[in-house]
Amino acid sequence: MKNYGLSKNERIKSKRLFDILYSNGKTIYSKNGLFKAVFYLSQDVNTTGVKVAFAVYKKAGKAVWRNRVKRLMRESYRLNKHILTENIKEGTLLISFSPNKVNSKNYKKIFLNDVQPEIVYLMQKIAEILSVSPSLQNNNFKKSSE
Repeated sequence: MKNYGLSKNERIKSKRLFDILYSNGKTIYSKNGLFKAVFYLSQDVNTTGVKVAFAVYKKAGKAVWRNRVKRLMRESYRLNKHILTENIKEGTLLISFSPNKVNSKNYKKIFLNDVQPEIVYLMQKIAEILSVSPSLQNNNFKKSSE
């Protein structure tokens, strides 16, 4: 895996993985609520690492604007993916990034400076949750079994 690349192997493409992600995943929002991420640490998938998807709903704006937002989200992730890839030791982390309050009416022109801090914040939040969750899950399991 290249440090600053985003290969096809790093993207969620199958319907099965999307179903797993959206049915079991947790949703978090960026600081300003402009973007959201749905993530799930899957033990079912044979590979290890991070797989991502970028989605923009049709009501957000015309195709040109939606494609620009997806490009900006991809670029933000690609430049900062080391935040997540360093923490994943086993299993596959599935993430879907999408705008929450961002649409073409609010942001006629959108730039990388608008998107990148929000995506980086989401990635840091996911890394923080994943670093804390194994100990929390073990503690909850011990309490429930006693």
